[in-house]
Amino acid sequence: MAHTFDVVIIGGGIVGSSIAYHLAESGCSNVLIVERNEKQEMGSTGKSMGGVRAQFSTAVNIRMSLYSIDTFSRFEELTGNTADYRANGYLFAATNERHLATLEANRERQVANGVKNVELLTREDISNIAPQLVVDDIVGGTFCPTDGFVDPYSVLRGFATRARQLGVTLWLNTEVTGVETENGAVSAVVTAKGKVSTRAVVNAAGAWAAQVAAMAGIDLPVSPLKRQIVTTQPFDALSHKLPMIIDMSTGFHFRPEGTRFLMAWPDPDETEGYKTAFDPDFIEKVLTLAVRRVPAFADVEVNPNQCWAGLYEMTPDHHAIIGPVRRLNGFFLANGFSGHGVMHAPATGRVISDLILHGNTDVLDPTPLRYERFAEGSLIEETALL
Repeated sequence: MAHTFDVVIIGGGIVGSSIAYHLAESGCSNVLIVERNEKQEMGSTGKSMGGVRAQFSTAVNIRMSLYSIDTFSRFEELTGNTADYRANGYLFAATNERHLATLEANRERQVANGVKNVELLTREDISNIAPQLVVDDIVGGTFCPTDGFVDPYSVLRGFATRARQLGVTLWLNTEVTGVETENGAVSAVVTAKGKVSTRAVVNAAGAWAAQVAAMAGIDLPVSPLKRQIVTTQPFDALSHKLPMIIDMSTGFHFRPEGTRFLMAWPDPDETEGYKTAFDPDFIEKVLTLAVRRVPAFADVEVNPNQCWAGLYEMTPDHHAIIGPVRRLNGFFLANGFSGHGVMHAPATGRVISDLILHGNTDVLDPTPLRYERFAEGSLIEETALL
């Protein structure tokens, strides 16, 4: 049986679902999401730490965050589902003057791009917010009270459910095996359920985006990198109202989650690859950093079976690749979020929807995120990475 859709989205995670939702809300509901797993949250979405922040160092990431945080704050009225957005804030703690200068420069850029509430903190301020923190070596920091956390699963469900209510079609358990083109434009997507004719294809395949792009003859510089999350047992020696706290001396960061705490650290020894098994040895590495900064964590208990690993989809400049591919008409990319896919999913959905339907968007200027920047050598650097 022949199938025809206006838009085919490859990947049904949070980014693909946001794109489908935004297209449908704009009146384009003849949209197909193709997801190879039996459930939509089995890729990177369900493994996310759920942080959302406007404290970035580049204008495009700051604007992506502002749009997204506004969406999370109104998510229930927009979709009928909760995002479980908790505005606990993000606190960056600097332990040397170089890091503090970076935070100050970032704050200036954040304010210039519309973030009105980022505060510069002294050591005393940080101690007041988090009394259990060792602050002897901390020279200052920044705090934004509207940064915080969402539940990635709830956001995915909200976007996906509303999209389907508006008429979007979802195929689960369906592998994409090819992208067909003719005369420099996409013409069809080949799937395990048959061929689908379409004029617009969106690659939203997360850490597997490079393989999907290769089907269309596109060399996409996106590679998988394992990131691990340690979740503690219920622990009440620290306030559960704490912000996400980032120790800039090590990259260790943690946040409350219900009665527990989530801990993460970008292990510099981690190598690229599709590795999704949690390594129990990681617990000791993280707890060593945790206890050094928060001695109370010496008493915390961790069950390795409740910890997990997921994949970041990394690009050479740690910025997403969002927009059309110039040399292949109708092929759109929403890839390479480098750890920011959940928090930037709302903005990505709106931008891609606008670009497909109108050829431009007034939400932000997506030009810095174009695919062609790598060949042109115009990479953008993000210093505020976690």
